Amino acid sequence: MNHDPIDYKKSGVDVQAGDDLVDWLNSDDSTNSLPENSEKHQIQKQLSSRIQSGIGGFAALFNAHFDDIKNPLLVSCTDGVGTKVKVASYFSDYSTVGQDLVAMCTNDLICTGGRPLFFLDYYATGKLHLPDAKQFLTSVKKACLDSEVVLIGGETAEMPGVYQPRDFDCAGFAVGVVDRDATWGAHRVQSGDCLIGVQSSGFHSNGFSLIRKIFEGQFDQYKQWLLEPTRLYIKAAREMKNKSVVHAAAHITGGGLENIPRVLKENQKAILKRWDFPECFQFVKEKSGLSDQEMMNTLNCGLGFVFIVPAEQKMNAIEILKAASYEAFDLGVVTNKKQSQEPSFEFE
Repeated sequence: MNHDPIDYKKSGVDVQAGDDLVDWLNSDDSTNSLPENSEKHQIQKQLSSRIQSGIGGFAALFNAHFDDIKNPLLVSCTDGVGTKVKVASYFSDYSTVGQDLVAMCTNDLICTGGRPLFFLDYYATGKLHLPDAKQFLTSVKKACLDSEVVLIGGETAEMPGVYQPRDFDCAGFAVGVVDRDATWGAHRVQSGDCLIGVQSSGFHSNGFSLIRKIFEGQFDQYKQWLLEPTRLYIKAAREMKNKSVVHAAAHITGGGLENIPRVLKENQKAILKRWDFPECFQFVKEKSGLSDQEMMNTLNCGLGFVFIVPAEQKMNAIEILKAASYEAFDLGVVTNKKQSQEPSFEFE
């Protein structure tokens, strides 16, 4: 009995669509051109000149030698956006989730005091729909520009049977560099240091299994809240590094305030000042019945990033961040624990 041959495309994978996406990524059409005299253009030009080979090869090569870094350490991190991908799929709107992906990685990377260099993405779907993939990757490339990194490579996977139609997942990988003697972290934090809170843009990319449950049946009414992208803090870190003294920094992601003790010594704790939850978090609190403490252990509750600075730098730091268009406020102080079993943070 004769049968029609079954090729890769008939099994559900369109290799040509993937090739077309790579060609588009390598074209000028994938990102709006920047004014040649803009700061972002200059940063991208400098970083792009270091790419020895990039998108389209088996691996990317990057020249990581910097004259101003005496003892270079590579910084690497990876993350995804969790079940927020389900929200993007629901709306068939992929125009912001690429920023979520870049932000989740670069916001972690800058907590070391490091300089982001390049980014790679992984995009997986049941059926590669080019308009969706292009919208997602346009968002990724724009966020890379805003994060002062270059998109050096990535992977697009078409996996029928693993993902339902129009479902997708994504992961990101960021690499940077920091001078060993200039790293931020718990080793620098002293009792009496001040915590400077920096406002989030909303839910960011954490807690969406809870958030989707809270907003079930009301997605269309609250689209702006649900798709608001994770804020990028690269400019805040750069300005603080250039104009202030920073001992440590914390990206407030999954686990909420539990991220702050990650940059404290074991014998230290943070005494925090309370702040007003933004409207979207108040809505979740009322709908869920969670306490303030439970909310802050799950969501960022309006606090997206924290800098720890010497006490004498407190007001200077706040002014630097406000000048860079970030809402910043006095979040509290670091003290030594009196007993080892004390919690790592509490409210005054």
